[in-house]
Parts: sequence; structure tokens; C-alpha cells
Amino acid sequence: MSNPSDAASGINYSRLGTMALAATGVVYGDIGTSPLYTVQECFGHGLEATRDNVFGIASLLLWSIILVVTLKYIMFVMRADNRGEGGILALLALVGESAVNKGVLLTLGLFGSALFYGDGIITPAISVLSAIEGMEVAAPALESMVVPLALMILTGLFAAQAYGTQKIGVLFGPIMVIWFLTIAVLGAQSIASRPEIILAINPLYGLGFLVDHGLASFFVLGSVVLAVTGGEALYADMGHFGKFPIQVAWFVLVLPALAINYLGQSALLLNDPENARNPFFLMLPSWGVIPMVLLATAATVIASQAVISGVFSLVRQAIQLGLTPRLAIKHTSGSEEGQIYIPRANWALLLGVVVLVLGFRSSSNLAAAYGIAVTGTMSITTVLALVVARKIWKWPKGLIYGLGAGFLLVDLTFFGANVLKIPNGGWFPLVVGVAIFIVMITWKDGRQILMARLAEQSLPLEDFLARDMASPAKRVMGTAVFLTGNPSVVPVALLHNLKHNKVLHERVVLMTVLTERVPSIPARERLQIEALGQGFYRMIVRYGFIQEPDIPVVLKLASNFGMDFEMMQTSFYLGRERFVSSTHPAMSPWREKMFVMMSRNALAATEFFRIPPGRVVELGTQVQL
Repeated sequence: MSNPSDAASGINYSRLGTMALAATGVVYGDIGTSPLYTVQECFGHGLEATRDNVFGIASLLLWSIILVVTLKYIMFVMRADNRGEGGILALLALVGESAVNKGVLLTLGLFGSALFYGDGIITPAISVLSAIEGMEVAAPALESMVVPLALMILTGLFAAQAYGTQKIGVLFGPIMVIWFLTIAVLGAQSIASRPEIILAINPLYGLGFLVDHGLASFFVLGSVVLAVTGGEALYADMGHFGKFPIQVAWFVLVLPALAINYLGQSALLLNDPENARNPFFLMLPSWGVIPMVLLATAATVIASQAVISGVFSLVRQAIQLGLTPRLAIKHTSGSEEGQIYIPRANWALLLGVVVLVLGFRSSSNLAAAYGIAVTGTMSITTVLALVVARKIWKWPKGLIYGLGAGFLLVDLTFFGANVLKIPNGGWFPLVVGVAIFIVMITWKDGRQILMARLAEQSLPLEDFLARDMASPAKRVMGTAVFLTGNPSVVPVALLHNLKHNKVLHERVVLMTVLTERVPSIPARERLQIEALGQGFYRMIVRYGFIQEPDIPVVLKLASNFGMDFEMMQTSFYLGRERFVSSTHPAMSPWREKMFVMMSRNALAATEFFRIPPGRVVELGTQVQL
């Protein structure tokens, strides 16, 4: 009986096929639906569909995909996995302590992740709009229905997030396989009518277009970049599927299908330049337009789902890394850790999407807003990946400089081309990115200032233990767990409890929950307990940035250290800070007010750490920022 695994290589081909199918559905939804609008946008701003222009654009599209997606992401960036996880925050965590100028790289990483939020708003809007607009080809009178239908579909998509995507997720792969095979067949049929378009694979056609059109070609590059939107998802979703299945799906199906379709649309323009108004749907016979609209709508919903899930993952990582306030995170699957739902992030995304659809009203108008967030994030990812290659992989400087020059030349050229679109809508993702960057940096700085202020109000732990040994406090039965962000000082809540109640529990646990710069920490490495004497214990709990704290579960692990916790005999003491005005604030007044507002609206620590509410005692303290 044959084994699906190759004995020599250890590859389980059955599992590889399943994972590659799943990756096709989730990872490639965004980039896979780009043919709906990319060629149309390249010729949508006064560029005539002459033979030279068609060959030039086709060449630029193909080589953009080869250079940005294949060489940079598939072959280079995906090597920089943080224990299997990808994405710009995972990459930033991987850079970590190896970086020389950590402040600059941290700023770049935070701004890149902030731009991803802007991409998360635009992708659902432009994808669904472009699919629904196909109805206009079959029935121009239906133009007025495009925006209402798009809003209905998008609202339904976001409303369904609360139920999870596990059940419908199994359909994503097969639907996207059908999508890629369909667009490949359409492209091949069109190529058959003008087979000479295959010569556009020669990069000289693209270079010739850039030289012939000079500055005007710079504007066109702002539309060409639409062909590689979604490239960041290859890296961000690596932890869900592994790099090999993603690479297999790309080379076996996605890359050939995209190349054939772009060449097919270009061949259509050679036959009739008027087809530039919507070359994707005009490749179809009249009877096939409506079925294709339905398939395209399904594909764009899948593309939108991939971006929404990516935003949820990024928000969770940001919370765990202390970059944003705590938010409620709900698990929609009992078996898949990545299946999460964050209500506030979900409805904020929907609000942004609705505003975009109503404000721009067409995929063509939205294309002006699309691109700058993507190219900005791509450029930052390149810089961080090069730092990893030099500092961690120890690649030679010459190779780093060569790769950096090549990749950044492409990235920054695309970014510069999209800067020109700022007045026509490119400002939107920048505004979103700057706003979220300010939120993250303000929360990070505010928490650091808060920890410093609380340390000023406290005592070094060694001094406190020495005082307690010299003059022991009265003890009562039970266990008190004090959560503290600084394990070397006495929690302010403990000092307040002792000051007002004059007693200590017979067992006092000072618990610090740390989020490490790695995706996950195994359960066997989660807990560290140190006996300090006099009934005091220091407990360090460590999680990765994709994991979520669960204190009751941690206390069960403590039995491995000879410590048993009876929940009904255990009280949890948490500090609740009340902020008061300072004559010498460490932050500007408007940032201070923003931090205070975010603190008040953050998820309660009780709920975030999953502590039974009936076992919690909160003690307030005033803090001047």
C-alpha cells in the first residue's frame, strides 16, 4: 500500500495538497481578484490602448508580479518567519534586540502596521464594488443598483464575523480554485485570438513604455501596483498554513492564472481599444457575464474576509505587545486558535468601508485611494527583512546592499507613483494610518510613563520583605494574588491593602504577565515561580504575542511546582488608576487626554485575564502623568 509521504523527503503530499488548497482560498483572495480592475485602471486616465502601450502595460504587470510577489515575498521575505509566524508585527518582534537603531525600526514597524489597517478598509470596498460593476456590462440600466448591492453584501459580511468563518471557510479554497481556473481559461481564449501578446513577457517592452512616456508613466505605475496588492497577505498568513503550501499554490496555480488573464485582457485591447472600459468582463460572452458577476462577488467576499481576518490577527498582536488598549476578543472556533472575532475592530472597519463606498461610489474612484497603504507597508517590510538578513542570518553586506537596492527601487518607485494620487483619494489610507500610529505610540508611551509613576509610589521588593521580617504584619487565611507589571517592586495595590486593612494573606503571590516577542510560548515554559520567604512568591507568566492570557488555567499549572490553588480561597487584587492633572506632564496635553480616554474605555483586566469577577478586589490609586 503506497504512503502519501515521500520517505526520502518526509513530505506528506496529502496534507500539502490540503494546506495548499486552503491557502489558495485565504491567502490569495486579494491578489487573485486584482484582475477585475487593474488593467481597466491602467488605461482609465487618458492612456490610449495603442499596440505599444498595451504591450508595455502587459509587460509591467507581469514583471511587477515576478519582482514583488515572486522574488521578494515568496523567495525572500517568507524566509523571515518568527517561529513560523509572519506579518509586519511578527517581523518587528523578530528584529527586536538585534537592531542597532531600535527606535527608527520600531517607528517604521508601527507605521507599517498602521497602514495595513487602511488597506483593510479599502480592500473590501474596492473588491466588492468591482465585482458588482460587472452587471453594468450586461445591463447598463442596473448602474444605480451597484452601490446599494455592494453595501448589502459588505454589511452581511461584517455581520457574519460574529459567527466565525470556520464553516464557510472550507468552501474558500474550492471557490478560489474555480476562480483561478476560470480566469485562466478566459485569458487563454483571448490570447488565442492575438497570440503575439505572449511576447510582452519581454521586460524591454515595459522599460520602453517607461522611457517613451517619461513622467506620465509614473502616473500609470500607480495603477500597475494594483496587480500586487495582497502581497503582504502572503507573509501575514504564513503562520496559518506554512510557507511551503503557500509557495506551492503560487507557482502551481495562482501565478500562471494571473499571468494568463492579464495577457488575455491585453489581447482583448489589441482587438478593440474600446474594450478598455472594462476588459475583464468584456472577455466574456453576453450569457456568461451574470454568472461571472456571481463568481467574482464570491471571490471578492473571500478576498475581503482574508483582509478582515488579517486585521483581527494584527489587532490581537498589537494588544499583546502593549501597542493598543485591551479589547474584547472572542474565539469562534474551539479547535482553531486563529479563528477570532474582535467586535470593536469589526464595526470600526465596517464604518470605514461604508464611508468609502458612499464617498467614492465606484472601484475606479477608489483605485486612487488604493496603493499608497500597500506600497508603504511593502517598503517597510523590505527594510525590516533586510535587517533580519544582516543581523540574524549574517548575510554578507554586498548581498544585502544588492537586494536592498533592487527591492527598494521597485517599492519606492511604486510608493512615489502613489504619492501623486494623494489629492484624489490617496490621503484616506494615510489619514487612517497616521491616526492609528498616533494611537499606538501614545498608548505605548503612556503605559511606560504609568509604570514609572507607579514605581515611584512603591517600594523595592527586597526592602519590603526586610521590613516585614522585622515587623511581621498580621496574617489571615487564604491566598492573595497581586497582578503587577514590575516584578521587582511591591504592587501599589498591596501597599494600599496593607495600609487600610492592616493584614496580609498567609500566602501572597506577586504575578507578572509578560508578552514575549515570539508568537507562542509552550505550556511547559509558561510559568516560573520563585519562593521569596515569609509566604511570598514571585510568579512570572509568559505568553507569545498570538496567545491570550488565562489566569485560572495558569494557576492549575502551578501544581507542577507544588503550589495548589483553591479558587474559592484565592482573592485577586488589581490596581485601578485614576489619572489627575500634572503640572509637568511627560506627554503633550492632547496625547495625555487621549491616553486617559483610551484607558477608561479599555477592556477590564478582570475580563482580559479571564479572572472570575467574584474573586477580584480592585484598589484605586491616583496617578499624575
